[in-house]
Amino acid sequence: MIIHGARPSPFVRKVIVFAAEKGIDVDVQAAGFGRGAEGYMKGSPFGKIPALEDGDFLLCDSTAIITYMDALHPEPNLIPIDPRARARTIWYEEFGDTEVQAAGQKIFFNRAVARALKREPDLAAADRAEAEAMPKIHDYLEAQLTGKAWLVEDRFTLADLAVASPLINVGYVSDRLTADRWPHVVAWLDRVKARPSVADALAQEAGAVQALLNK
Repeated sequence: MIIHGARPSPFVRKVIVFAAEKGIDVDVQAAGFGRGAEGYMKGSPFGKIPALEDGDFLLCDSTAIITYMDALHPEPNLIPIDPRARARTIWYEEFGDTEVQAAGQKIFFNRAVARALKREPDLAAADRAEAEAMPKIHDYLEAQLTGKAWLVEDRFTLADLAVASPLINVGYVSDRLTADRWPHVVAWLDRVKARPSVADALAQEAGAVQALLNK
């Protein structure tokens, strides 16, 4: 399987880690912003990342790709079977993909990505998201994680991966998530990043992230 995209993208990272947890070997090829191999250009007609190329099967969108991978490799189970736990996991993935990413993107893009694309960063928008949107997200997660190690079923699932992935990007350019105010969130995020699948993905993207931060 080929995953087309940029490793520091929260959505690309989510797919890479999901594949690793499932024991699926993937070849990550750089793509995005209108550039990439033929499989990416055909598989992602609107230029979104990640895109999947599995033989003649082409697909884009992280949720769609994860759904495909999960159907091919049901175990280990990262999307619970129990109806309530399954629904809660899907909610957290939606929360991560929309609410967390919407705020996080304003921070990470404007502080790290914009200059690399030779665009004028909106640092005021980044500051507002950091000061207003992120604390609400952290407060919500702190309440959800109090007395728990993980978000769903007391084990690592897609819920943890989907929510943590955009938070990791925020952490590259912001130090506002502190243990004195959000101890459970900080401890949980540390647990997520310590998983071998996540730690490997972060090591693989470190050079690209540093290049962005040095622009």
